[in-house]
Amino acid sequence: MAYLRPSQLQKFQEDGFLVLEGFWSADECAAMQRRIGEIVAEMDVPLHCRTEFSTQEEEQLRAQGSTDYFLSSGDKIRFFFEKGVFDEKGNFLVPPEKSINKIGHALHAHDSVFRCVTHSPKVQALARSLGLQMPVVVQSMYIFKQPHLGGEVSPHQDASFLYTEPLGRVLGVWIALEDATLENGCLWFIPGSHTGGVSRRMVRAPAGSAPGTSFLGTEPARDNSLFVPTPGPSS
Repeated sequence: MAYLRPSQLQKFQEDGFLVLEGFWSADECAAMQRRIGEIVAEMDVPLHCRTEFSTQEEEQLRAQGSTDYFLSSGDKIRFFFEKGVFDEKGNFLVPPEKSINKIGHALHAHDSVFRCVTHSPKVQALARSLGLQMPVVVQSMYIFKQPHLGGEVSPHQDASFLYTEPLGRVLGVWIALEDATLENGCLWFIPGSHTGGVSRRMVRAPAGSAPGTSFLGTEPARDNSLFVPTPGPSS
C-alpha cells in the first residue's frame, strides 16, 4: 500500500507512528539483505576508523562526537561497530560480519539497490500522503541486531539528533527486513509523545573543537508503562 487511508493518517497524526504491514514484499526485503551482505563482505575499514557505536550519552560524546569518521559520514557509506569487538590494536575479536552495529549514512545516495528503495514510487507516494511536499533524504542507515552483542538502545527522540525549526519536519521510515517481535527487539513508542517538544538536543561544536558535539538539555524520566510495542512481520 502506498497511499494511506484517512483513518491511518489520523492515527499517525495522533500517535506519531504507524505500522504498515506488507509495504515491502519478501523478495524486496531479501534483495536488501543480499546487497548489505555484499557490502559487508567487501568492506575495508582502516584501523583508525574502527569506531564503536554507543547509545549512552557519555560514550556518545567520546566515541562519536570526537571522531571525524562519524561526523563526516553524512555523504558516505561507513561502518560503525559494536562495543568489545576490537582488541587494543583495532583487530577484530569476532567475525567482521558479526561485529557491525550499523552502516550509514548515505546508502540512499551511493548504492543502487538502496537508492531504488529510498526513491521508489511507493515511498514517494507515502511521503505525499503524509503531507510532505518537497522532501529531502537527510540520511539512511542499515541497523544490525547482532546476537550476544550490543547494548540497550535507551529511550530517545530522533529530533534530538535531526532537529528542525519548526519541529516536526523530519519523518523516519523504519523497514523491518526480518520479523520484529517482542523477543528479538521490536520498536516501542509512547503514543502522542511527538507533541511534547524536544527536551535534549545534540549540537555541533565549532570546527576543530573537541569533542565535536555536545548535548543541550537532558532526557526526561519516562514511565515504562506508557510504551507500546509494535511487533510485526518484515515489511
